[in-house]
Amino acid sequence: MTHRIVVVGAGIAGLATAAALQGRGHSVTVLEQRDDASPGAGISIWPNALAALDRVGLGDAVRSAGGAISAGALRWHDGSWLRHPSAERMVRALGEPLVVVRRAALRDILAGALAPGTLRYGLTATAVVPTGDTVRVAFTGLETGALEADAVVGADGTHSLVARMLNGPLASRYAGYTAWRGVADFRLDPDVAGETLGAGLEVGHVPMGADRTYWFATERLPEGHCCADGELAYLMSRLARWADPIPAILAATRPQDVLRNDLYDRAPARRWARGRVVIVGDAAHPMRPHLGQGGCQGIEDAAILAELLDCDPDPSSAFARFEKFRRPRVRTVVRESRMIGQMLNLRPALLSAAASRATVAIPEALVARHLAGIAAHSAFRLPV
Repeated sequence: MTHRIVVVGAGIAGLATAAALQGRGHSVTVLEQRDDASPGAGISIWPNALAALDRVGLGDAVRSAGGAISAGALRWHDGSWLRHPSAERMVRALGEPLVVVRRAALRDILAGALAPGTLRYGLTATAVVPTGDTVRVAFTGLETGALEADAVVGADGTHSLVARMLNGPLASRYAGYTAWRGVADFRLDPDVAGETLGAGLEVGHVPMGADRTYWFATERLPEGHCCADGELAYLMSRLARWADPIPAILAATRPQDVLRNDLYDRAPARRWARGRVVIVGDAAHPMRPHLGQGGCQGIEDAAILAELLDCDPDPSSAFARFEKFRRPRVRTVVRESRMIGQMLNLRPALLSAAASRATVAIPEALVARHLAGIAAHSAFRLPV
C-alpha cells in the first residue's frame, strides 16, 4: 500500500528519507524553508551508513563521489603518535573504508534520486495537525497553503517544529565549546588521516578525494565568541606551532570555506512518533559530532523507516515500531558522542590533556571492536 507523505526538512536525513520512501512507491513531497546552494563542508559517511544507502540504492554513487579513508591515526599536537592502526586493521574491523564527501555532493545524489517536483524550497512548515486518517501541514514562504497527507516525517533538525508538536518545548543548552569545519585545497598523506589532539583542542583531518582535505576543529570558548580577525585567522594563530600538516592545511583553506557553529545539547525527544507523525535525524536524536554519526544515523533512520512502512501499511503502527527499534541503537551513539566531547573539554585543560593521552593505554583490538559496533557495515541492522 502506498501513501502520500510529506517530509519536513531537506537536510541529509530528510532527503534520504524521501529517496527511500519514494523508491518504495510512495508519493512524497519535501518542504524546505531554505534555498541554500552553498557547497558546505565535508561529511564522513561510515560503513554503517553506506550499508543503509545500499538499501536505498545509492551506496555506490556515494562511494564514487568521495574519498575512501582506511586510516584512523591519532596524534598529539607535537606530532607524536597516540594511535597508528594499520589500514588493513581498520578495514577489517569496519567491513570497508569510510567515505568522506562534500555535503553538497551528497545532497545532490540524494536529491537527484527524487522525482521532479518532489522538493519544494522556500516553504516553512508552520503547523502539523492530525485530522483523523490524514495529517494537515500548513506552510508559508514563497507561497502560503496547506497539504493533506497520509503521514508526515519531521526531518527539520534540532529546532524541529514537528518534534515540538510531539513533545512540547525542548530545551537546549550550550555544550561549552565551538566547532569549525572547512575544506582545504591540500593533498593529505592518507597515513595521517584521523585526528590531532591538544589540551582542550581537537583537530580532525581526512582526504576528500585526491587533492582536497576536509578538516574540523573544536575548542572550549564562550558562547557566541567572536574572532575579531576572522575564524580562519584565529585558528592559524592558535595552531601555528602544531605539527604538520595542521598549519599547512589551514594555510590552504579559503576564509569563505570555513564554517563555525557553537555546539548545543538539546533535551532528548521523549516521543518520536504519535499516530501518523514521526521524527527522524536531528529532530529525534541530535548528537555531538565526535563520532561522525549525526548524518549517518539519519541515513539509517531513512532506510529503516521505509523498510518498516513497507512491511506494515499502517503508518501509525510502522512509526511506533520505528521508534521502539531505533531508540536503543541511537541512545548509545548519542551518549558516547557526548562523553567524548566532555573528555576533550575537561577543565582545567591539563586534565583534558591527561585524559586524551591516557587513551593510548586501551588495546588497539579493543578500540577497533568497539568502533565496529557503532560504525561497521554490519552495525546497520534491519528489523526482523
